[in-house]
Amino acid sequence: MNTAYLLIGGNLGNRKENFSRAVSLINEQCGSLTKSSSVYETEAWGITDQPSFLNQALEIVTELNARQLMRKILKIEKIMGRVRKEKLGPRIIDIDILLFENEIHDLRFLKIPHPKLQNRRFVLVPLAEINSGLQHPVLRKTIAQLLEECPDNLEVKKIAD
Repeated sequence: MNTAYLLIGGNLGNRKENFSRAVSLINEQCGSLTKSSSVYETEAWGITDQPSFLNQALEIVTELNARQLMRKILKIEKIMGRVRKEKLGPRIIDIDILLFENEIHDLRFLKIPHPKLQNRRFVLVPLAEINSGLQHPVLRKTIAQLLEECPDNLEVKKIAD
């Protein structure tokens, strides 16, 4: 069994409902959900002229390898109606693999650890909530250390359930 850390995000439609459906599909098709962070809201990053995003970190245990997991995630995004129009643009759902065991992958369609993880508070805050001691396999720093050093100053707000 493999442990993977995912980040789900989205800023279109009923965001909470979309998260619930995404978590359900991940649980059905990818592996067992073992931990989930609170849901956080953040202003859009990159292209700022769009609605705020919700984000949540998930820990799953899966029998899949990293490539198989990526294929399942892309399928879930498609099932949920994700259309890739513009990079960093608005989306109904986005599911990223942040970390997969201590593995490092640098393929066109699969980059693990997520290459921007250490530069984005909206990733680090929810990830630190579920496992702050987790170590980045390339940078050799914990998620707590990366959050402390993160250059991103966007506010990441925990939202009420």
